Amino acid sequence: MTADQDWFEYDRFGMFVHWGLYALAARHEWVQSREQIAPDTYEQYQQYFAADRYDPKRWAELAAEAGMKYVVLTTKHHEGFCLWDSQLTDYKSTNTPFGRDAVAEFVTAVRDAGLKVGFYHSVIDWHHPDFPIDQIHPLREDPDAAKINEGRDIAKYREYLHGQVTELLTNYGEISYLFYDFSYPESRDPRYAGKGKEAWGSEDLMALTRKLQPGIIVNDRLDLPGDLATPEQYQPSGPMLRDGKPVRWEACQTINGSWGYDRDNLDAKPVDLLVRMLVDGVSKGGNLLLNVGPNGRGEIDPPDAARLREIGDWMDLHADAIYGAGPSDLTPPPGGVYTQRGNKLYLHLFTWPMRHIHLPDLAGKIRYAQLMNDASEVKFTEVSPDQKAQNTTPGGQPAGTVTLSLPVRPPQTAVPVVEIFLN
Repeated sequence: MTADQDWFEYDRFGMFVHWGLYALAARHEWVQSREQIAPDTYEQYQQYFAADRYDPKRWAELAAEAGMKYVVLTTKHHEGFCLWDSQLTDYKSTNTPFGRDAVAEFVTAVRDAGLKVGFYHSVIDWHHPDFPIDQIHPLREDPDAAKINEGRDIAKYREYLHGQVTELLTNYGEISYLFYDFSYPESRDPRYAGKGKEAWGSEDLMALTRKLQPGIIVNDRLDLPGDLATPEQYQPSGPMLRDGKPVRWEACQTINGSWGYDRDNLDAKPVDLLVRMLVDGVSKGGNLLLNVGPNGRGEIDPPDAARLREIGDWMDLHADAIYGAGPSDLTPPPGGVYTQRGNKLYLHLFTWPMRHIHLPDLAGKIRYAQLMNDASEVKFTEVSPDQKAQNTTPGGQPAGTVTLSLPVRPPQTAVPVVEIFLN
């Protein structure tokens, strides 16, 4: 990354927003493919896209309240519907009862909130007449699929794709992040070819992206490496590697397992788990891009908004353990992870111990320790390895160990954090 991209690793936490016609179907953003809905049938949702409650200022305010520092909006998902006034198609938000350029309003609101603007853009398009039918296309089981494909020209679609990216990166000022989605060069269906960098013209598309927005951060889903890796719906077990070397990364996660609004999905993660996911990522050198899927009226679901506010309560007290922080070379104790920022070490306790927790290899290295939520002192000792356990006296730990003495009752916060000042 270049110097003007350093914000990414400092900020650590962003909001992903998936919103489109699929919000009206309200049963997952892949509903068109899952239910194999033909494009001309799916177009009905365009007639009812009124979005009368769309207020991106509220989205941006909620993101800021949650402690997020950048917001990424789906300008176009795989369904092909555009949330801006594209001059290359009529399948767009300005040709609906809503009638406005949603992207323009989003950009203004996010900037006004002091947050960085990011775009998601699908290189897939199930609506475009020249996008060849493939293994994930809604028409994949159509008996005439092979014949339909004979009249489709990926080169024409590729020109359209590059043209729309040019609009997005030209008409809305500085864009800090572009999340392309996604390539599948290997096909699982013998009837169809996959689509990768040749289909998208990825090298030219990447060059165009950087030409129009020189400081932009681009992900790794054009079948090219990009600036960072984007694990989705799982937490990496350690720092992510490319060719054996650590790479910048960002976990893309949902609150309830669906990216788009899914009315009947009740699998929302509890707040403490969402906070642990954020902390876990930072402890391994990664970011968290946490998704919300506004409903068909344009509002973030109240339970999701409530979770974000609770995350914000935690961030308000523990921001220094996230912003500008990263992995530590020190080994954390069981039940906890470290993040570190300069000479401050942050012990995030995923499980609360019974009074004592033992930190290896920190003897002689600690000046002071406190709980972050209330700045209350945490006392620590370095016990001789030869000390024997007897009655209420704990035994010695391996040489170099520091023992923290904690209260029996944990702080009433999603993840308690001990701030340790190192020598």
